[in-house]
Amino acid sequence: MSSVDKSARRRWWALALIAAAQFMVIMDTSIIGVALPRIQADLGFSQENLSWVFNAYVVAFGGLLLLGGKLSDLLGARRMFTTGWLVLLVGSVVAGAAGEIWVELLGRAVQGAGAALIAPSALTLLMMLFGSEPAQLGKALAVYGAAAPAGGTAGVFLGGVITEYLSWPWVFYINVPIAVIALIAIPALMPAGAAQRGSTDLLGAITVTAGLAVAVYAVVRAPEAGWASVETIVGLIAAVVLLGAFLLIQAKRKAPLVRLGIFRTPRLGAANIAQLLLGGAWIPMWFFLNLYLQQVLGLGAFASGSALLPMTTAIMVLMVVVAPRLTARFGVKPMVVTGLVVLAAGLGWLALVRPDGNYWVDVLPASLVAATGMALAFIPSLGTAISSARPEEGGLASGIVNTSYQIGSALGLAAMTALAASYGAGQLGDADALTTGVSAAFVGAAGIAIVGALVAAGTLRGNRAAAPDAGREPANV
Repeated sequence: MSSVDKSARRRWWALALIAAAQFMVIMDTSIIGVALPRIQADLGFSQENLSWVFNAYVVAFGGLLLLGGKLSDLLGARRMFTTGWLVLLVGSVVAGAAGEIWVELLGRAVQGAGAALIAPSALTLLMMLFGSEPAQLGKALAVYGAAAPAGGTAGVFLGGVITEYLSWPWVFYINVPIAVIALIAIPALMPAGAAQRGSTDLLGAITVTAGLAVAVYAVVRAPEAGWASVETIVGLIAAVVLLGAFLLIQAKRKAPLVRLGIFRTPRLGAANIAQLLLGGAWIPMWFFLNLYLQQVLGLGAFASGSALLPMTTAIMVLMVVVAPRLTARFGVKPMVVTGLVVLAAGLGWLALVRPDGNYWVDVLPASLVAATGMALAFIPSLGTAISSARPEEGGLASGIVNTSYQIGSALGLAAMTALAASYGAGQLGDADALTTGVSAAFVGAAGIAIVGALVAAGTLRGNRAAAPDAGREPANV
């Protein structure tokens, strides 16, 4: 085998590891869902604070992604990719071995911190490996993009299998052998890259993470405390103050965590808003669809996870095979707008679910429509957000787009949970009330998708794909 063939083969193995990393960091947000009742019983969580087994991961992940992107640019993507896997491994061991609530939440937060280092450095490595060949870069981004929804759905499926046939700590321990394999493979597969000079802006990282954490906490608590309560209002005000302080710090520092001028880059801001609203619509759909399958249709954990496999398969095929070709033909803007509209249509169809419905009529066709919309919008908006930045800010752009999606997911799920609860989704055992609440959440998520389509139509520039500039516009390929 020639040296060229070996290099190409190694590059695609590297892509497999990068996609596996994205699969893992997203899977860790969903794999704990089925296990939560067992975790609650063993560790003594109250119904109120049980949600923080999920939120501790998402808040740490979303809040530290910008710092992870900055560190990837400053210290080198391969180094941060390796560090992220080490941190994820430690957090997984702590979460699995936890015997007390605070230890469990600490482990989940450490997992989220590891994911925040892995995700932006993975995208930077992808650009380093494929950025010089736009045609190959489009395929690589499609594989990477398919790993995210696959990880989310696989988490539900694996969580059910592991919880039913092993025990809940193994939803965390499953990360350990994968992390070990990744750490062994990284030196052989990943390009080293060069470090840069600069500061890390820890104060900026603290304020943005705290601001996002307080915002998510206030929204999550609002259904119980009340949207007009002092707790909710003070929390939201505190979040605004912290995020405002973050922006002020970024404007004043010579070496900020986020160069605010990056948002003047054509299409970057618009693509990130599309990703934020896409996450805000998609994650509530996944959450409440699983709720409907288990609590209304009566499927078990294993059967519920299996029922989501057709949707996952459709997303992966569409992202890898169809979305890149359609984007090349029609351009970014039409694809993102169309994808969000199709996602809204699928959610609207899901809103027609019945208390006495069945999977084949009420779930499967509508979920496939929603999956089509997700696949069409995700790839072009992700590629545009990454490729619009300067090459030396690739890690930062990756951190921003991942932050947008994660925070959109957290806030969208919190808001739709509040909406569903107001329509009766909290009345366990009452199929009619549960279905009404779930339907309301689907309608609300469809509204988020429609807003996303309108915003994308008004802010994304250009309808047709432009010619790539030295491989720096992969979303247009």
